[in-house]
Amino acid sequence: MSDHYYSQKPTSKSNPSHFREAINSITLDFHTDEGVFSKKQVDYGTRALLNNFKQPETLGDILDVGCGYGPIGLTLAKMYPKCHIVMIDVNERAIRLAKENQTVNRVPNVDVVQSDGLKQIRGRQFATVITNPPFRAGKALVHQIVEDSYDVLVHEGEFWVVVQKKQGAPSLKEKIKKVFGNVDVIKRDKGYFILRGKKFDSGIPV
Repeated sequence: MSDHYYSQKPTSKSNPSHFREAINSITLDFHTDEGVFSKKQVDYGTRALLNNFKQPETLGDILDVGCGYGPIGLTLAKMYPKCHIVMIDVNERAIRLAKENQTVNRVPNVDVVQSDGLKQIRGRQFATVITNPPFRAGKALVHQIVEDSYDVLVHEGEFWVVVQKKQGAPSLKEKIKKVFGNVDVIKRDKGYFILRGKKFDSGIPV
């Protein structure tokens, strides 16, 4: 079986690297390695997602699904220091790196949890779920993330995702609309779509 960044136990030989990057005027040091997504720099989709994210009016914890080595969760933790961020990933190497990067960048308001999908954080509630999901793992997994995210969101909580048109933006948009009853295209940026769904306990937007 080939090794993917969404593998639980990457088999690629470790080759650690490091870079520093600024997002939203926040500069972070990232330690990365083989077997994780976008190891040499923060990818364009993640940047677009962070540049366009706005914290919802419903305040509460933020869940970063498929956190990798931590660019989304750690940036948001710096942007919103009074907010608690939970970062999850199935990839044990990514989890190790995310914890290392949390320490290196001195980010106290973060929990990093190894989780197969959202299974290990069930029972917790969040105001926001944000993700640059593993599209290479397949449409079914990405659509499952949408469904599971709805379940862990509070009333008026928001689901934020970035997707390229060629990765299936139209079908993901329809999936969010089906699950949440609504979907907004927050931004189109060089083939990337920033999509948002908002949860209403009645199932009907008000």
